[in-house]
Amino acid sequence: MTTTSSTIGISDIRTVGIPVADQERALTFYRGVLGFETRMDSPFPGGRWIEVAPPGATTTIALAAAQEGTTAGVDTGVRFTTADAAADHAALSAAGVDVDDEVLRFDGVPPMFSFRDPDGNTLYVVEQS
Repeated sequence: MTTTSSTIGISDIRTVGIPVADQERALTFYRGVLGFETRMDSPFPGGRWIEVAPPGATTTIALAAAQEGTTAGVDTGVRFTTADAAADHAALSAAGVDVDDEVLRFDGVPPMFSFRDPDGNTLYVVEQS
């Protein structure tokens, strides 16, 4: 494989797509429960192109309509950062979100937990040290 790093202009991660079965329900969850802001909401073939993000974040989450052959309810691999994993865990649990039973704590690893959105997509919250 040839290295071409001097000619590739990729400089950041703009958007990560998450498949959802119902874009309106997903938008309600990400805005209402997680407190994200809508960065884009435009017509798009097969639905709408919706991007949400935590206030001030540079990377957005696209709430992509699950197309034929694509299913919602995946392990997204997305890790959000927080100043206090225990507080966020408690708040999400109190809001009725499907969260892990407890915050995971391992030596040398920041506290973290996972939760599921209304489509069953798994997301993670990791305490920023």
